[in-house]
Amino acid sequence: MKEFDRLVEILERLRAPGGCPWDAEQDHRSISRCMIEEAYELVDAIHADDVEHLREELGDVLLQVVFHSTIAKDLGEFTIKEVINDLCDKLIHRHPHVFGDVSVADSGEVIKNWERLKKKEEGKKQRQSILDGIPDTLPSLQYARKIQSVVSRVGFDWPDAAGVVDKIKEEADEVLQAMQSHKSDQVAEEIGDLLFSIVNFARFNGIDPESALRRTNLKFRQRFHEIEKEAKSRGLRLEDMSLEEMDKIWESTKDKDSL
Repeated sequence: MKEFDRLVEILERLRAPGGCPWDAEQDHRSISRCMIEEAYELVDAIHADDVEHLREELGDVLLQVVFHSTIAKDLGEFTIKEVINDLCDKLIHRHPHVFGDVSVADSGEVIKNWERLKKKEEGKKQRQSILDGIPDTLPSLQYARKIQSVVSRVGFDWPDAAGVVDKIKEEADEVLQAMQSHKSDQVAEEIGDLLFSIVNFARFNGIDPESALRRTNLKFRQRFHEIEKEAKSRGLRLEDMSLEEMDKIWESTKDKDSL
């Protein structure tokens, strides 16, 4: 599309002599954090059902793709056309039920075929473990869910959610036992095991733990703002309020949530 070509031309001009000094100085590493930040801003727009910001944030993510591709072109590594063609080839290869003669009964079979085809692709044949390739930089909740999901595809999983619930109770008891030892490393380890089990329970119920915790964080923030507003209306500092006073306001905000 001419719009996409326009974007590529703008990035190339920014990095060319006489363009923007800052853009010209960047490399893959220097802007790597930008992709993460823009992706999170995109997710925020999605969860807020904010269509205008969604469009804007999609553009910012696209900018990062073109920026890296322009840097790569300058270094003689690859071009944006190669990026797009590789992606197209991969999509066609992993969807033989659409572009080939393979038949599938449901989305479950699609996922199985997807994983089988991935293993045959160049660059993935050398992996020693099915867990290789999962980015170490993923947030811990997402990382836990990802590795649980991957191993479940080869049958390493609980038969039902009841087993996960029992495991959560077991891990919670182990946290309490570890606390009695007063050894912070042991407590931290057991808390990690408990969190891992909770993530597993969320996965079993088709819930993204990262999104679930984000919603709770926002809910907590909104409710605490009500405590701050009430304190201000009374001419009080938060430090001057008792826990009972703050808890009463907190409970009243919960009542509003249910209205």
